[in-house]
Amino acid sequence: MNWLNTIAILLIAFLAVFLESYFRALRNVLGAQIDLLPALVVYAGLSAGISTVALLATLGGFWFDSLSTNPLGISVLPLFVIGFVLHHCRDLILREQFYAQYMLGLTASALAPLLTLLSLIGAGAEPLLSWWSLWQWVVMALGGAAFTPACFYLFERFNRAFIYPPQAQTSFRPDREIKRGRQPHVDY
Repeated sequence: MNWLNTIAILLIAFLAVFLESYFRALRNVLGAQIDLLPALVVYAGLSAGISTVALLATLGGFWFDSLSTNPLGISVLPLFVIGFVLHHCRDLILREQFYAQYMLGLTASALAPLLTLLSLIGAGAEPLLSWWSLWQWVVMALGGAAFTPACFYLFERFNRAFIYPPQAQTSFRPDREIKRGRQPHVDY
């Protein structure tokens, strides 16, 4: 994968985390904050290398935790696990299909908060849970699922605009010499 794509993924992750914490209108209307990082992890897991997945999970998790009340680093492991599993199984997944992108985004956006919750409980924290938490979890899952196909579309457009496609193979070998010009006529 191209380094330009990795930089673009990390830049979008940084902007997504910033915009999640800055704009509160959607959070006030829905009663829950939509997390866009799992959707980006789905894209990176299916379209980028494992180093990009690791960078996104690490930096995105730290950025998210630094702007939330989570302990620093608690979101890194859930994001990395989701990205690693998707990267490992990406040959079996129909990543070009809208339905598959939506369902993977739904699954990742539902699993990330659950794995983070399990990590918090395992670390000895006492998170506040109620029936309202179930509504927030559903909103986060559906919001992340809706953002995942948009990620694929935007990054596909970005790749078409800035990244060169691989050169097509020709029928001529580079070590073959082609002599051009007139050949002397030989009479026998």
